[in-house]
Amino acid sequence: MKKDSSLSEGLENFIDEKVIRTEMEKANNPAPGLIREILAKAGERQGLDPDEAAALLGNRDRDLDEAIFETARTIKKGIYGNRLVVFAPLYITNECGNQCRYCGFNAKNSDLDRRTLTSEEIRREVTVLEDLGHKRLLLVYGEHPRLGPDWIAQTVRDVYAVTSAKSGEIRRVNINCAPLHVEGFRKLHEVGIGTYQCFQETYHRPTYEKLHVAGPKTDFLWRLHAMHRAQEAGIDDVGMGALFGLYDPIFEVLGLLHHARRLELDWGVGPHTISFPRLEPALNSDIAFNPPYPTTDHEFKKIVAVLRLAVPYTGLILTTRETAAMRKELLEVGVSQLSGGSRTYPGAYSDPEYDRPDVQQFCIGDSRSLDEVIRSIVGDHGYVPSWCTACYRLGRTGEHFMELAKTGFIQKFCLPNGLLTFKEYLEDYASEETRQVGEALIRREIENYPDPDRKSLLTDRMARMEAGERDLYL
Repeated sequence: MKKDSSLSEGLENFIDEKVIRTEMEKANNPAPGLIREILAKAGERQGLDPDEAAALLGNRDRDLDEAIFETARTIKKGIYGNRLVVFAPLYITNECGNQCRYCGFNAKNSDLDRRTLTSEEIRREVTVLEDLGHKRLLLVYGEHPRLGPDWIAQTVRDVYAVTSAKSGEIRRVNINCAPLHVEGFRKLHEVGIGTYQCFQETYHRPTYEKLHVAGPKTDFLWRLHAMHRAQEAGIDDVGMGALFGLYDPIFEVLGLLHHARRLELDWGVGPHTISFPRLEPALNSDIAFNPPYPTTDHEFKKIVAVLRLAVPYTGLILTTRETAAMRKELLEVGVSQLSGGSRTYPGAYSDPEYDRPDVQQFCIGDSRSLDEVIRSIVGDHGYVPSWCTACYRLGRTGEHFMELAKTGFIQKFCLPNGLLTFKEYLEDYASEETRQVGEALIRREIENYPDPDRKSLLTDRMARMEAGERDLYL
């Protein structure tokens, strides 16, 4: 095992492989009665322990798998209703100092066209995204040592400064960047980022060290404690994830849950979001084309469902790595946030020939436009697309948000605010076909809204939007 760097000296490895191995061994093909007991507990919306999640993942009875899916559907609907948050990733740079064997941004990949956006190029990209209707962005950065927190903070300012000719401005900027010192995270907090997102990639340390050949990312513990440092800096919404395909998927799920539990123990709140990307082909990466631990679609669907049962109030994020058909299935069993119309390299949104493996991080599975995704969400699923950012601007974040979420807050505030942002989208950006199905959905939602006072407020704000007002929320 590699010796810790000076950065991680004294940091604890709270991912105990022996504990996870024991949980996995006990969960191998568990008794049907145990599965039913765990599902009954999950139905109470109090979450699951890692060993209980392991038992569900270890189940081999397909009929009980269907019971897992049905319980996940019920919990998701009960907490989130039919609201679905929409965002887009914006790649700022694909320059990287790491040598990760599964990634197209690998520093040794000489065939990759390297690019870092200037302030003017960022403005062009954001203008395109705003003109499509986006309000929430995830900024993505390669991990290059010379591109530090001051530069990252400036790119955030650049994004927030752009206002398009329609009604556009970005209202929520989340960040996916290299782990920073506490002072670096403070700089990001000061410029108004929302969630800080960092993926451990794999929680199995020997695999981690084998796959991360060189660069700052070789330090397992420094990365593992990134969320702690972000919390210390005042960023109370953090997002974690694992890259499925690198190691045993059950081990990775348990790693995520132990990580979430440690955050809750140390900071009073677990992750705001969890992501679960599957390894997709990437330029000059044999591992990306041939994952060591591939998961079937059925196994992957169960992973998402079990995460929903285990952390019922945590946002589950689905990217365009998955196909449209697979995304449809995963929405039902747990996903609460998804990207739409995504492109995965710097400058992609203003590039007319965007399907370019020589610059992108990985291949995407769902290449539909944002308008097509929205029309499918509404017409095929009956979901309300939401770009709402009211909670963040009103200080309802971190532990405060989780407390409110557990009292039915999401249905009282997030659904009506989501409807208002959807109305804004329909007024300013949607195609005629999408507008028709969207207006029909809004009418049904308002007609069936159970609270007469909020229904009146919602109707009033809808009328104000039709008269030209924007950015209205409860």
